Amino acid sequence: MVEGGLRPAWAAVEFGFGLLRSEVGDGRLTGVDEGAIEASLAAAERELSTAGMPDLRTLGFWRAVAAVKRRPELVDRYARRIATIDRTVFRRRVRLAFPVALGVVLLDLGLFGGLLLLVVATVVDHPLREIIVIVAAGAIDVTTHGLAHVAVGTFVGIDFTDWFFDLPKRPQPGFKIDYASYLRASPRQRAWMHAAGAVATKLVPFLVMPYALAIGAETWAILALLALGVVQILFDLLYSVRASDWKKFRREMRLAR
Repeated sequence: MVEGGLRPAWAAVEFGFGLLRSEVGDGRLTGVDEGAIEASLAAAERELSTAGMPDLRTLGFWRAVAAVKRRPELVDRYARRIATIDRTVFRRRVRLAFPVALGVVLLDLGLFGGLLLLVVATVVDHPLREIIVIVAAGAIDVTTHGLAHVAVGTFVGIDFTDWFFDLPKRPQPGFKIDYASYLRASPRQRAWMHAAGAVATKLVPFLVMPYALAIGAETWAILALLALGVVQILFDLLYSVRASDWKKFRREMRLAR
């Protein structure tokens, strides 16, 4: 019998043996032992039955999720359990969680506010015109990220459960996916849901630049918009491909091959 702090380690060992039993010559997994998946999920559920915060990585939970993704025939069997574990841990870890509808409404207000500021910029003089254009671009840039995730996700059948702030780790608000619907979507659909937010924010500065030129904004404002676009691209190249949206995009696209 495995007790207390040994449970996570034992679950990881069980999952490891499951992987060893399923490896083929080229090092890929084709038939992951379902017993290993079951052991990992059961261990997570046992930990959640207490008031503690389980370490899902140590328990092998995310390896089990990856295994289910590789075997679509297992999705219906495990999707709801995986989603329940994921959301329970999320709710224990993240304190500032709100209904999805509230997040969509607030972000829509921010988006329309930014668009309204672009209109206002046409009737004011320099340098207030340039300041308003830059503020508007920032508002549109921030709000379209989450809205793009929700729009594309909803279009492909992925649901969202919460709008949240994960402070201080993540100051930018985000939408929590429902993992059951996420797993039921195809890898390519999941990939483009992840990419949608990043693509939207990268486009915003370059779409606002021609408008700023058309209304006679001064050169420094145009350069500021250009700098914003370039900085965001560099951020994606240096960070996002390793730890954020583009990393998840690449992960899911590998499964789509």
